[in-house]
Amino acid sequence: MHQDSTIAIDKSEVSLFQRLDGCTRPCLILYSGADAGRRFDLETGFLVLGRSPDAQVRIDTPGISRRHAELQVYGNTVVLRDLGSANGSHVNDRRVESPAQLKDGDLVRVANVLLRFHEAQSVDALLHDRIYRMATLDEGTGAFNRKYLFDMLKQEVARARRGQRPLSLVMLDLDHFKAVNDSWGHGAGDIVLRECCGRLRDTLRESEVLCRAGGEEFVVLLPGSTVAQAIELAERLRRVVADQPFVLRQQEPAKPRHVSHTQTVSLGVAEWVPTMTEGQALLDLADQRLYRAKHGGRNRVVGTD
Repeated sequence: MHQDSTIAIDKSEVSLFQRLDGCTRPCLILYSGADAGRRFDLETGFLVLGRSPDAQVRIDTPGISRRHAELQVYGNTVVLRDLGSANGSHVNDRRVESPAQLKDGDLVRVANVLLRFHEAQSVDALLHDRIYRMATLDEGTGAFNRKYLFDMLKQEVARARRGQRPLSLVMLDLDHFKAVNDSWGHGAGDIVLRECCGRLRDTLRESEVLCRAGGEEFVVLLPGSTVAQAIELAERLRRVVADQPFVLRQQEPAKPRHVSHTQTVSLGVAEWVPTMTEGQALLDLADQRLYRAKHGGRNRVVGTD
């Protein structure tokens, strides 16, 4: 007797498949390295893949040239051309000698880095994206998690050590956050955390990474920024949180009501210098300055000793 098979998915996963209609770009999924699972959406035009800060598909790994390969993207048609790289570009283990059109599922290797190509509306690409997000994002806020912070910090410190560009970091903490939970409940505290992260992300550039270090403490990793530029950004982050009150729903026994809450943050800023042997030293310096900001009155930025 024939019996139909049924696949059950949680309702939280439904949006994954609904997004297929809006997934209109082909992409490359990174299959190797600390950032495995990262997805590069490919916009129409000529895109450079390489280590250069200006590369649209930027992979900063030894062995990859600054301008390693070029991707010509038109709709779902993507053509890969090697740009005379030392280690070559390969598609399905064949070295690219002339422009090669990519097909869904093709494996692309540049130096020792492996990527997989997917056309638009690919379920495989969306599932990879989902797995990547589960592994790297903090569920409560949508910021990157602590593991991702340390992975990226290690990569960026190695890049700064090679003298390619400056690296700064902002550590911030929500002021008197315990009072929010105590006064209006943990649900209200969750709203403040999520909305704070949304405001912070909207202020950052794509290359600037927001991570939740733990509790109400966050770190913003700023590749390419000097301490002066990081202090300027930190002031903008401080204002974007403090200038607009949060609307919280207070649950009372008789009747719920909405309350207006003003939240502030304290921030410490630090820049990597060659005397720092590892990324933890950069975090420690930013943490020391954050401590000074909190004990200096809160709702302020400290970026110098």
